[in-house]
Amino acid sequence: MRMIGNWRSAAAFRVRIALNLKGLPYEETLIDLDAGDQHRPEFRAINPQGAVPAFFDGDGPPLTQSLAILDYLEETHPEPPLLPRDPRARARARSLAQAVACDSHPLYVPRVRRYLTDTLGLPDATMREWLRHWFGTGLATLETRLTQEPGTGRYCQGDAVSHADLCLVSLWVGTAIFGVDTAPYPTVRRIAEECLSQDAFARAHPRNQPGAPG
Repeated sequence: MRMIGNWRSAAAFRVRIALNLKGLPYEETLIDLDAGDQHRPEFRAINPQGAVPAFFDGDGPPLTQSLAILDYLEETHPEPPLLPRDPRARARARSLAQAVACDSHPLYVPRVRRYLTDTLGLPDATMREWLRHWFGTGLATLETRLTQEPGTGRYCQGDAVSHADLCLVSLWVGTAIFGVDTAPYPTVRRIAEECLSQDAFARAHPRNQPGAPG
């Protein structure tokens, strides 16, 4: 297995965690999103969207989109499971994961940030306020659901790690990069810190990847 990613990519972070949890060896080639490597023709031939990760396993074209890759790993390497067996619990875990990966994450990726500043001419400070607003909206949604819904346990869904936790952690780590106030989200913090204390999460952390600032 191999993957093309980026040290700071939240989507690549999620996939690295899943690979580590499942004990699957892989190689990752890191490209520089700030330098625009994702727009080079050779990468666009791999993923026309110009986004990471791109995941390779055997023959065929690469897999893209982190949630699709997570589902692929779950179906091809089901142990240890990263989704609950119960259909309703599984749906809730996926719902929490999608709240991050589909609703919050797309609003702060590099191509959105650059469009706001380079095309629309927003000052950097205004762009960062945009980021903090959408981070806060996503964190508030998670905090409300995790505190009010009965499915929450040690982790987002019960007492076993699921895709929801991988997504929660990927959002949480971004708060430090962009200076987001996390005080209003103690349940999110509890789950994130529980996850990040584990080796599989720590090894996948953006700051522990080649190319990350020292």
